Amino acid sequence: MVMTRISAVGYHQPEHVMTNDDLAGMVDTSDAWIRQRTGITSRRIARDESVQDMAVTAAGKAMAAAGLAPDEIGQVIVATCSAVDRVPSVAAQVAGRLGIPSAVAFDLNNGCAGFTTALATAEHGVRAGVVRHALVIGAEKMSAVTDWTDRTTCVLLADGAGAAVVSASDEDGIGPVVWGSDPTRRDMVRMRDEWRPRFAQEGQSVFRWATTELAPFAREACARAGVAPGELAGIVTHQANLRIIEALARAIDAPNAVVARDVTVSGNTSAASVPLALAKLVERREVPVGAPVLLFAFGGGLAWAGQVVHCP
Repeated sequence: MVMTRISAVGYHQPEHVMTNDDLAGMVDTSDAWIRQRTGITSRRIARDESVQDMAVTAAGKAMAAAGLAPDEIGQVIVATCSAVDRVPSVAAQVAGRLGIPSAVAFDLNNGCAGFTTALATAEHGVRAGVVRHALVIGAEKMSAVTDWTDRTTCVLLADGAGAAVVSASDEDGIGPVVWGSDPTRRDMVRMRDEWRPRFAQEGQSVFRWATTELAPFAREACARAGVAPGELAGIVTHQANLRIIEALARAIDAPNAVVARDVTVSGNTSAASVPLALAKLVERREVPVGAPVLLFAFGGGLAWAGQVVHCP
């Protein structure tokens, strides 16, 4: 029986740092107001880089860390909601630029839950024996869809990319996914207008939903993996804002887990936030190799997806 694991991760962030004071010069806000409501102190903004540029860099790092040649990758999935190009897909462009010769390549849009949804999709393919190695990327240029006159959303959004290699394994390193959606609340997070989409959300409603209704799904992901919350070594949720992250972590009740708080310096990067935060935990070796980590993302749809993985 084929089992699966995350064999390597990688990430990329633009060089330009936008501080809260920078934003205070653009809209009616302040460093104190942003910190109090979001926990964010700074974020990265792409100037000349595209979604595919950031995806290629993050994916290349993950492939190198896994020690894989391009022709060993059988699948490429890019989770994104901010890409400009419809055809060819960002995934096809990434595969071409990395020299991956014949992989199935496609984009997946599930909003901020995109990466964990894509991770489960790739994991199913590897477990079924269709491919041995899949490249899963979350990449976003949210600054391109930001309304820079709306102080409630422009203080949140940012750019970046994270990637993971899913590989066939002799040991089970990726637990069953728990995923779903509540389409009756589909308009609570929006990015509409065919030619110039702009991100908008009902912030208070999303906050209440995330902090009061999602913890049972996260705990279910633990249960399906056979891991008690107290056994978790890490929790990486969607980096929406610090208040949501900390409330959700408390509700999951995992006292021994390192909780990723990358949002404080990276902002909300939508589908890129989970792999970006995970890759940084790995880089700093805050969680031991092989230790259980809960990945759990949520957002527009309203959608959620999560699974327990063994830390690469």
